[in-house]
Amino acid sequence: MTSVTTDLFGPGSGPLTVDDLAGMPDDGRRYELLDGVLIVSPAPGRRHQRVIVLLGMRLEVACPDEMELLIAPFAVQPSRSTELQPDLLVAREADLTDKNLPTAPLLAVEVLSPSTTLYDLHTKKAAYERMGVASYWLVDPQELVLTVFEADQSGHFQQVAVVKDEEEFLAERPFPVRVVPAELVRRPGR
Repeated sequence: MTSVTTDLFGPGSGPLTVDDLAGMPDDGRRYELLDGVLIVSPAPGRRHQRVIVLLGMRLEVACPDEMELLIAPFAVQPSRSTELQPDLLVAREADLTDKNLPTAPLLAVEVLSPSTTLYDLHTKKAAYERMGVASYWLVDPQELVLTVFEADQSGHFQQVAVVKDEEEFLAERPFPVRVVPAELVRRPGR
């Protein structure tokens, strides 16, 4: 279950900053910060991890030299009060530091799990939209569904695709790549 808190250091301590994240335990949970609010999610399960690995492999093969694919945990830290860690992200090489991505990624991917679905569908989606992310993908590893949102000219996400099972999505952003949801849970060649 995902939990949210602003009172980590006692009542009246105020919003948290990215500096507060350094004191979080290394316990396998994901600690994120959104507008000063701490979001704690449990470690992902096996199927979730498989989707991350297989989608990551597909994206890595297609990724142009001027971009880089990174897998969580890697901090997207556009402000002192926000640090998100998408399951996968693609960013311009020039935008990255060794420690974080201080601007919006070109692509943020979240793999849904029972404890994070509402957070990923609503809160995180809205945060990525405000941040200026060009493409946001949600993968449901149980239902084998990929939902794709892309920012329109005004910066608002529009749902541009929902593909299921053996259907294919031919992405244009941030680079051309073919994704078939059912292939994200099978080992290549099987």
